[in-house]
Amino acid sequence: MGTHISVSSTAQDLGPAAQEPGAAVDLSHHTPMMQQYLRIKGEHPGTLVFYRMGDFYELFFDDAVKASRLLDLTLTQRGASGGNPIKMAGIPHHSCEQYLAKLVKLGESVAICEQIGDPATSKGPVERKVVRVVTPGTLTDAALLSDKNDVFLLALCPAHNRRGVVTSVGLAWLNLASGALRLAEVAPNQLSAALERIRPAETLIADSFSTTNAPFEVPNVGATTSAPAWHFDIDSGTQRLREQLDVASLDGFGAHSLTCACGAAGALLLYAAATQGQQLRHVRSLKVEYESEYIGLDPATRRNLELTETLRGTESPTLCSLLDTCCTTMGSRLLRHWLHHPPRDFTIAQSRQRAIGALLDAPATASLDGLRAALRQISDIERITGRLALLSARPRDLSSLRDTFAALPQLRERLAAVKMNAASLERIDVSLEPPPECLALLTRAIAAEPAALIRDGGVIARGYDTDLDELRDISENCDQFLIDLETRERTRTGIANLRVEYNKVHGFYIEVTRGQTDKVPDDYRRRQTLKNAERYITPELKTFEDKALSAQDRALARERLLYDALLQTLLPHIGDCQRVAAALAELDLLGAFAERALALDWIAPAFAGDAGIDIEQGRHPVVEAQVEQFIANDCCLNTERKLLLITGPNMGGKSTFMRQTALIALLAYVGSYVPAKRACFGPIDRIFTRIGAADDLAGGRSTFMVEMTEAAAILNDATPSSLVLMDEIGRGTSTFDGLALAWAIARHLLSHNGCHTLFATHYFELTQLPAEFAQAANVHLSAVEHDHGIVFLHAVSEGPANQSYGLQVAQLAGVPPAVIKAARKHLAHLEQQSIGQPSPQFDLFAAPVVEMPDSRERDEPVEAQPHPALDRLRAIDPNELRPRDALDLLYELHELASNAPDASR
Repeated sequence: MGTHISVSSTAQDLGPAAQEPGAAVDLSHHTPMMQQYLRIKGEHPGTLVFYRMGDFYELFFDDAVKASRLLDLTLTQRGASGGNPIKMAGIPHHSCEQYLAKLVKLGESVAICEQIGDPATSKGPVERKVVRVVTPGTLTDAALLSDKNDVFLLALCPAHNRRGVVTSVGLAWLNLASGALRLAEVAPNQLSAALERIRPAETLIADSFSTTNAPFEVPNVGATTSAPAWHFDIDSGTQRLREQLDVASLDGFGAHSLTCACGAAGALLLYAAATQGQQLRHVRSLKVEYESEYIGLDPATRRNLELTETLRGTESPTLCSLLDTCCTTMGSRLLRHWLHHPPRDFTIAQSRQRAIGALLDAPATASLDGLRAALRQISDIERITGRLALLSARPRDLSSLRDTFAALPQLRERLAAVKMNAASLERIDVSLEPPPECLALLTRAIAAEPAALIRDGGVIARGYDTDLDELRDISENCDQFLIDLETRERTRTGIANLRVEYNKVHGFYIEVTRGQTDKVPDDYRRRQTLKNAERYITPELKTFEDKALSAQDRALARERLLYDALLQTLLPHIGDCQRVAAALAELDLLGAFAERALALDWIAPAFAGDAGIDIEQGRHPVVEAQVEQFIANDCCLNTERKLLLITGPNMGGKSTFMRQTALIALLAYVGSYVPAKRACFGPIDRIFTRIGAADDLAGGRSTFMVEMTEAAAILNDATPSSLVLMDEIGRGTSTFDGLALAWAIARHLLSHNGCHTLFATHYFELTQLPAEFAQAANVHLSAVEHDHGIVFLHAVSEGPANQSYGLQVAQLAGVPPAVIKAARKHLAHLEQQSIGQPSPQFDLFAAPVVEMPDSRERDEPVEAQPHPALDRLRAIDPNELRPRDALDLLYELHELASNAPDASR
């Protein structure tokens, strides 16, 4: 490189000439070391550069200011370069990982610049090079990764038609720690759901892409990194993908119809390889995902069902935290993947459930506890394999890999004793065959208890390399050699007090007192004269000294060389390691499902070809684990019973009943047993939820707008095979508006979507819907009053509820008695005067005021009209009526009621 770099984030420290865009920076007036640093920094603008200097990583200029703020480092200023003061901040190289972890968590990227030259022979600054770039989406180090969460790097590439309209978006995402690569193409309106499902830690987009002018919304998920637009070229990406997978065609992976996804994959592979500074040897296959492959779960559904994260943002209690009794971290990560990717093909779930049944029915010799105990001895070889492929595996990674392979025969023996009536277990058993050559090499090469780092030595086993053993013997047996030499020399010279010793200044020497110097042999050479003694060296001792003083350094160098060669030798076995890791993760997860089924009294669900959901005595898996006693309930939805109108008081259990139905269905399709007495499911393509109240003020959406947006998505996308949960729709606006919307939405779900729907509402008027639609039915959750309090029964019964209990629930919540008393008084007044109010807010289950429109005008708005008889009643004073006048008034009111326009009612 020359002495000029493009303007970067460092330019503001280098003088006013560098402030204009496109300006070049003259480095000639900087010190040689600063020239080297600025050239490296110019290659990584926008990235913090950890510049190795001895035992520290130093940061300079803007990087130092930024890092000192983010990491709470001391910012110093030493000297000047190019007429500007040098701002500095540093961290010890041995504690680098804890600082990297914090920076990555904040969304920052770091370039690790190491010394690759020899300080002893370098003229000028020691040669340095960026060996890797640590970004949020390219983590592989164990210290930077969560054991139970995968980290994904994702690239997106939009495809346009001739008019420039975006028709689809290509996605490619990579788990660099394991080498798993996936591709998909989605419609622009499905991008948000896809990114919510994948949840990438870092998203790669073209630098020409503008999020402000994008024809579709890019959700704010993880960090965003831009790359040159030409990296996303489809033809180049396809070729790069073929080269990575070492194939002539991508048809074998089901990618023959993909275009923009291949462009995204090309940019992804280029970026990932650049951050690691080497090939991605463990990216050996890819999987193409199609929307029709999995049960659709939009972001609102994933959030409301609390699969892996609660609504408060915590990791428990969730469905994942309840199910995760896995013995390995590989199984825990696979559990998360399965929960977010339930397959629509229920034969996959049936295969998994047969495996669970086989594990539960295993004989005593292959008990589930014994199998899981064996799995606890297994290491995370999935991530170890990733580090091995990137040549960053540490000594204990290799010893863990060796010990895992050595434990596989015992694990297979336990598995072989299980009744092999499950194809999944048979496939797993075959995949658990350890690679014999790899195991033999690791056993022979790696010490039983190696040091944590190769630089500490003691990693390569004895007997693996003769030269290394000799160097170790010299270093370790030094004392014995000196004792033997001293004994021989005393015998040879007759000097009884002769001593062979060592010090750091003069090295090894033979010491003889002055009175005995006349007995010194001719081959002794004087090394030092003392007051009362002379010190000598012999050719034999000199030879030993040269070996001994350099033996440790040469042993460490030899061990480093052997270790690097060992990593290269293990590379051909990456595929075998990945095969074993996948089988172990699946076996572990199936074992966890079996353990949960046994511990929680769950049953194997059935599947049918006809649409429907039939659950007998179903229970909410997470809530049941949090309470002492849970009331189980039935849920039956089929072609004749499509929509359940659920009424009942707040706190009565409506939302729990709805969520448990969705979770039981999800568990069934994931392949787990379910919390019910009996369950049978027909085809399910999507699960939708509209539950709770939440706003999106940052996105400019109110609570009601969020509610209507989610409702619109359901109405537009739900099919007869979808499961829809609707809770309190229409409560974010006025009573009449909300009631009209809730009624119209429920009717549309029945007449147009035809989906299986659980529709919870406080609008009692909607309970008239089953009179119009035979496919709708009323159910309610009961409660009873006792001693001025309320007892929730949490039991689902047929028919509508008959009372609200709103004030009783408010009293339970701790609302002051004075407020409750005032509310009761005002409620009584509203119930008496509600018809005369312009915009009455009725009691939850007050008699309906608004007529349900007849079948000829269902889609027309209905407006409440005052009744003539009511006007006449308001005009009289009952206390002034005589009996005769009261009788005449009764006939008058009868006539008014008979002649009114709504008399047909």
